[in-house]
Amino acid sequence: MRVGFRSLESRIVTLFLVLIVVLQVIGLLVIQRGIDNNARQAIAGELSNGAKVFGRLLDQNAQSLRFGARLLARDTAFLAAIGNNDEGDRATIESALANSGRRIKASMTMLVNSERKISVSTNAAQAGALEKIVDGMLDAAEAADGANGIAIVERRPYQVVVMPVKAPITIGWIVMTFPIDRQLATEMREVTSLHATIATRDKAGRWLPAGSTFLAPSAQAVIEQLQAMPARDVTAFDLDVEESRYSARLLRIGEDDGQFAGVILARSIDEATAEYRRLERWLILLTLGGIVISTIAIVITAKRIAQPISELAATARRLEQGDYKGEIDTRRGDEIGALAGAFDAMRDAIARREQEVRRLAYWDTLTNLPNRAQFLVLLNDALQDARRREEAVFVLMMDLDRFKHVNDVMGHSFGDALLRQVAARLQLLLVNRLQSSAQVARLGGDEFAVLLPASDLDAAQRMAGEILQTLEAPLSLDDQTVDIGAGLGIAGYPAHGDDGEALLSMAEVAMYAAKTRNDGAVVYDVAMDQSSAKSLSLLTELRNAIERNEFRLFVQPKIMLDTGQVVGMEALVRWVHPERGNVFPDEFIPFAEQTGFIRLLTRWVMEKSAQLCQQLAAQGHHLKVSVNLSTRDLLDQDLPVKFADLLARHRLSPASFCLEITESAIMDDPVRAQTTLERLSHMGVDLSIDDFGTGYSSLAYLKRLPVNELKIDKSFVLNMENDEGDTKIVRSTIDLGHNMGLRVVAEGIESEAVWRLLAELGCDQGQGYFMSRPIPGDQLVAWLATWQAPIAVPVAAPFAAAYLAE
Repeated sequence: MRVGFRSLESRIVTLFLVLIVVLQVIGLLVIQRGIDNNARQAIAGELSNGAKVFGRLLDQNAQSLRFGARLLARDTAFLAAIGNNDEGDRATIESALANSGRRIKASMTMLVNSERKISVSTNAAQAGALEKIVDGMLDAAEAADGANGIAIVERRPYQVVVMPVKAPITIGWIVMTFPIDRQLATEMREVTSLHATIATRDKAGRWLPAGSTFLAPSAQAVIEQLQAMPARDVTAFDLDVEESRYSARLLRIGEDDGQFAGVILARSIDEATAEYRRLERWLILLTLGGIVISTIAIVITAKRIAQPISELAATARRLEQGDYKGEIDTRRGDEIGALAGAFDAMRDAIARREQEVRRLAYWDTLTNLPNRAQFLVLLNDALQDARRREEAVFVLMMDLDRFKHVNDVMGHSFGDALLRQVAARLQLLLVNRLQSSAQVARLGGDEFAVLLPASDLDAAQRMAGEILQTLEAPLSLDDQTVDIGAGLGIAGYPAHGDDGEALLSMAEVAMYAAKTRNDGAVVYDVAMDQSSAKSLSLLTELRNAIERNEFRLFVQPKIMLDTGQVVGMEALVRWVHPERGNVFPDEFIPFAEQTGFIRLLTRWVMEKSAQLCQQLAAQGHHLKVSVNLSTRDLLDQDLPVKFADLLARHRLSPASFCLEITESAIMDDPVRAQTTLERLSHMGVDLSIDDFGTGYSSLAYLKRLPVNELKIDKSFVLNMENDEGDTKIVRSTIDLGHNMGLRVVAEGIESEAVWRLLAELGCDQGQGYFMSRPIPGDQLVAWLATWQAPIAVPVAAPFAAAYLAE
């Protein structure tokens, strides 16, 4: 098994390791999220409690101020000094106010007289700034025996307490202020561990720190971040201070004439989550340890799974090289053990089958002779010996005459027995001639070959003659006597070639030349190969022509001679070669019939004709299309099935087609031809005998064929207006066809006179250059629009009589 990610072992390890890591990471993320949420909730609780604590601190300060102010307001000497309202007592009042303020750490103390005017103050500037807010608190203080509030003086917050002075009526008010600054923030820090920053915001929205537990730069950073927040009121937010993240809350503590005072309580997130982070680090260490342990377990498990499979793969590679003896461990009791057992059984079965395959690959099962592959091995070995010993080697290849006909008529079992007898005769001949080194083989079908090592051309020709003489003797099988011959080709080393495949090809070319010439045995000549190469090139070009869409469908209209109505068309094929231009059918149709390519060509013509027929019907032109069938098409037993499929695909009725066959095509194999024609006729398709009068079929046989139409060959029609003999033949053919109940069609009409003569003779339909040359199928509709039949059809009787009397 290959090492790398594509190996089964690495993929198992990777898969499970990724799953474990993903699960652990997800768990860590969930825990981390939970830690963060819990920390946030805890911080939020601390900030909420801190807001309450700060409020209590403010209340405590207020109570302290009110207590000090109450003591002063009830002091007898202080009351007397106020009651005297003497200028001499002013110093006493100032002293009392200052002493009382120092005791309770008030930043400013003042006395407001009964006329609500500031009479005495320890800080005149601050007192003037507080005059307005104090004036608003006097009534509340008198009603509730004291009042307190928040004032902002010079952008700094102060806690203000107002206490009435009564004797027993209100004769004045004592006002004390307490700064809300760093001292209060420090007390808040000591009580709650929260950082506190006291700040004010003026009417323009600018913030100013009044005191903070942070160092001055950090406090300024808090103010800058607060200043950068939206203008709307904010309560909870995060801060970055001293390289730490804080969760903060802004607590409003008072307003004064559009100015705002507040305290920012902040809790370090890092400090709050410190314990959680330690737990998180422990979890990470445990996770890494679990991953390491899991990885070891996964690797061991993967090896237990993959190693036996890897061993089986190595065994498979040995099998590929032909080694069937390796040991396979089948002791495991799990699925892999079952796989190994099945693999072992498969190996044994493959070994047995390979022996059989080798026998089938190199020996012919019918005759028990070497086949083509084995013959090539023997030939190449003989060539190596001949090169070493400077000797000659000859190959004789033969093809039996008339074997296909015997096989078709007598059956395949008879043909197989015939091949076995031929093989036996050839082997016996070599034994009798003491040709111990010679070897006979069956190459396939009815082809045999003989290898003659250490021979010469004369010996090869003598052996060829003896083989032909041996095959001339009739063969007796199942009380049947069969005469059979052969065409035989000869090629040899070094005269003709030095390669086994090349020699076989040359012998085959010579063999076909012998069959063509009916000349028995023929020695290979290079001129034969040139002709063969040309034929091979033409066959290749024909195959490419279909793939490259070089063929074109042409049609020639078929017209009723009495009315001039177009009732059909004959489908024709034209080849537009990219280099040679238009290639005439006479140049490639015979070769296509000879090589069997005609079947593909016929299928192409049928397909294109069906497409054209469908298009014409859609435009209202219902014409019967005639397609020519060759001998090979007629002997194709699957032709009716293929034709039915064509009709179904294009949704056409069988009556849309007329299939034309020649007399010679029928007579090549009358039995099979009649079977195919009867099946086509039962489908409902019309059948026509093309070129009637040029073949040698008997009328008795033609009468049995299920045909609907006779086509008179153009050789009788072209000159019938000038040749009395042709006219009589045409008239006799028309009468014969009508007497047999057939439709008669004449082809080759090239003048109006011939048209009229044929019409007078009673010919049903005709086609020819007079009506139309073959035209591309896509131009037929345009031609139909312009077609006009000759005037006065059918012709008068005297017109034809003049020709018939000559």
